[in-house]
Amino acid sequence: MIKRGVINRWPVACCHAIVVLAGMTPLVAAGAAADSSVAPLRAAAQRAGLRVVEGTHLTLVTDRPTRAGDGVDELPRMFDEAFAAWCRHFAIDPGDHREWRAFGCLVVDRERFRAAGLLPDGVPDFSNGFCERNRFWMMDQTNDAYRRHLLLHEGVHAFTITLRNLDTPAWYTEGIAELLATHRLEPDADGLPRLAVTPMPRAATDVEQLGRIEAIQRLRAADAMPGLDDVFAAEGTAHGDINLYASSWAAVALLTLHPRHAAALQTLEQGPLDRAFTQHLRQRPGWDAALAARDYDAFTDDVDYGYDFSRSAIDWTAGAPLGDRRTVRVDAARGWQNSGLRLERGQRYAIRASGRAGVGVGQAAACLLETEPDGISIDWYRHRPLGRLLAAQWVEPHDAAPGARPRFVVIAEAAAATFVAPVDGPLFFKLNEPPGALADNEGGFQVDVEPSE
Repeated sequence: MIKRGVINRWPVACCHAIVVLAGMTPLVAAGAAADSSVAPLRAAAQRAGLRVVEGTHLTLVTDRPTRAGDGVDELPRMFDEAFAAWCRHFAIDPGDHREWRAFGCLVVDRERFRAAGLLPDGVPDFSNGFCERNRFWMMDQTNDAYRRHLLLHEGVHAFTITLRNLDTPAWYTEGIAELLATHRLEPDADGLPRLAVTPMPRAATDVEQLGRIEAIQRLRAADAMPGLDDVFAAEGTAHGDINLYASSWAAVALLTLHPRHAAALQTLEQGPLDRAFTQHLRQRPGWDAALAARDYDAFTDDVDYGYDFSRSAIDWTAGAPLGDRRTVRVDAARGWQNSGLRLERGQRYAIRASGRAGVGVGQAAACLLETEPDGISIDWYRHRPLGRLLAAQWVEPHDAAPGARPRFVVIAEAAAATFVAPVDGPLFFKLNEPPGALADNEGGFQVDVEPSE
């Protein structure tokens, strides 16, 4: 349930199970409640014999037994590194908030915290996490990466509630917390793991037990993925509805990272983060709701690790009638590309492609594989050879399942094919490759398109 100032978290699907980012986050209006003083809380934890680890911006107490290599002692340092990234995101000068501090409880046995006076009766029976201004509680996790993620997720709530007086609709509140908690560890020059915020996860191994991308892929396959307007309209009353949770992260990721929308959201985030946030977005000059909705559907249709928004941004212009034969160049380093040619529904067409392109295998590939339009059969992506030429149209679902969303429908592929256009609209091309592995590609194909008898 979601009420004004109270957020019920939607769950996140893992690869093999469902992990609930549960609890309720009271969002208190500015001046309605003071931030908790950390010193007496720290003293209470020490009197109770709880383990206390501290950084510049976090005091973390836990009843978790000390285990070598579990990373708990490093969590405050990771939190401090994330704090700097959160300040950058919201254009906040960290020097103005040197004294800001959160107090977190990493809990194994709730009763120990209740006995110590560190788990008040007013805190609801959360499943995984709960935040109240600069205090938060989180249940311990078996996975180190997911423990860090949950800590940072609650940390974003504490940061935005106290420093930005956040009281936004659920899609943004939870979406921004997930976006700014997503991270990977990268070694510095001395081999010390450093936190790097990665709003778009690069690899599944970076976000163990999270499974947002897999959840969206399953929702798409099941015709259960909500559209952008559905996400904006959703209230937090459907606790346990994974559709809403995953789609909220996707909405904030799109609006933060897509070159067509990033500037608008960045400007909006400098204003009030209040209950009218969605209305403010819709009233922004130049906001095109239909275009944003289509970009969102295109993103969720093709989402995968490392998704490159800049190389996957789509030109939706209608194109010109084909007429006679036309030749189109397809860039190997981009996602779906508008050919500039408008097809007529029910008409037959033929394509014939030539050329060579270099495609990488995964991100930052050590070498490129050379492909022709038929693709490389030694490696496959989404049931087709890597690097194969794909032709598609954007198709609106008319008689499909109620939850079906518009998507690209492949209508032809490989070096030569004939097909019938399913809709009136532009023809799109791309090479078959993960959307996170486009940057290192080279070359492309030339495609002749012509009417066919």
